[in-house]
Amino acid sequence: MKGAITLTFLGTGTSQGIPVIGSDHPVCLSTDIKDKRLRSAVLIEGIETNVIIDCGPDFRQQLLNNPVKRLDAVLLTHEHADHTMGLDDIRPFFFRQGDMQFYATEKVFRALSQRFDYIFDENYQYPGVPEITKNYITKNIPFKVKEFQFLPIEVDHAGMQVLGFRIGRLAYITDIKHISEDQIALLDNLDILIVNALRHEPHHSHLSLSEAIDLGKRIGAKRTYFTHISHTMGFHNEVSAALPEGFFLAYDNLKLEFDSNE
Repeated sequence: MKGAITLTFLGTGTSQGIPVIGSDHPVCLSTDIKDKRLRSAVLIEGIETNVIIDCGPDFRQQLLNNPVKRLDAVLLTHEHADHTMGLDDIRPFFFRQGDMQFYATEKVFRALSQRFDYIFDENYQYPGVPEITKNYITKNIPFKVKEFQFLPIEVDHAGMQVLGFRIGRLAYITDIKHISEDQIALLDNLDILIVNALRHEPHHSHLSLSEAIDLGKRIGAKRTYFTHISHTMGFHNEVSAALPEGFFLAYDNLKLEFDSNE
């Protein structure tokens, strides 16, 4: 497919979001809208197609903030709750469209069938339960959602497999701590890299800010945006001002346009 695509950051926060419940951390008390972060997810919009990557607990609010009438597919990076627990809120789309197309690994679908057994149990019949079509994906094997082509990129999240996705000259990778050389090779010639940067201090399962900057420099995208951000990272404007040229903190509802040409 050729032409401009719009990516919207539906959320850029880590698993607790910002503000954190009950916290009096200065960032949680900030009145700056850029310091308020729902759980990480993105909406990708083309001329004919709308795709969401991850549907966490804030899914409903995210799509009230960024309304779309039709949703063609949901891609899941991995099975953690902050990326999947909004699954039931696909119901309004199911009522209008019928079966919803989900793309994930077999392992992710196994986890979801336990958490949302009433959705995945074919013998359970109840009006209003959404129906999901499972599309199994694996690393390095491209797949298409209408005019979009996605390439799954495998990364490591403290021993858990997570899939990022490349579409044209943009790559979206969240919940990464390590990435192998063969997967880095699939990220050449990017205009935009989106990758997680949790906080300044090292973390066992996420990149720190300095690690994310190093990875961004190694991949060499024209622009690198950081997401999946903790309140301990600091104030958005202060952190942004200290970043190297070409590196940016993403924020909720930020829109990026990119060309889908490889």
